[in-house]
Amino acid sequence: MIPTLTTKRLTLRGPAPRDWPGYCAFITSDRARYAGGVSTTPQAWRAFCIVLAHWPLRGFGMWAVTRTGDDTCLGFVGHWFPEGWAEREVGWILWPEAEGRGIGREAALAARRQAYGVLGWDTAVSYIHPANRRSRALAERLGAGIDTGARHNFDSPDVLVYRHPGPEGAA
Repeated sequence: MIPTLTTKRLTLRGPAPRDWPGYCAFITSDRARYAGGVSTTPQAWRAFCIVLAHWPLRGFGMWAVTRTGDDTCLGFVGHWFPEGWAEREVGWILWPEAEGRGIGREAALAARRQAYGVLGWDTAVSYIHPANRRSRALAERLGAGIDTGARHNFDSPDVLVYRHPGPEGAA
């Protein structure tokens, strides 16, 4: 069972098939260039299925972020650790209408609290492309900093690894 998280303004619920249109619109647009690259619709479908399957396979995953009282998905935020990943990640992709409103920070803080509290993680990272200024700014607002000693398993050496403060230092 996927837990539902709530914050002051948001509800983080399990991803569902009804979230496909928004996900597809994002991941097939130029906005996805820093989120693994722009996908074709068939590639987007397979990636969306991975988002859905991550929960039963790992016991954690990404939540669909909605405004409380409105079930419209604004993006995905949460825990990510697909096969081959070097470390467990707190990650996010937000649709354009959710940017610049503090939604990503609010949702990521809730996800990180869940990771450290309920899941018992002692560390978390966020993998970010250097040119993704918005995502880097969000990581920094969350108190994460670049960990030059951290490893990753990506083909591109350009990925930055942002290390989040541990459970004792996280808000």
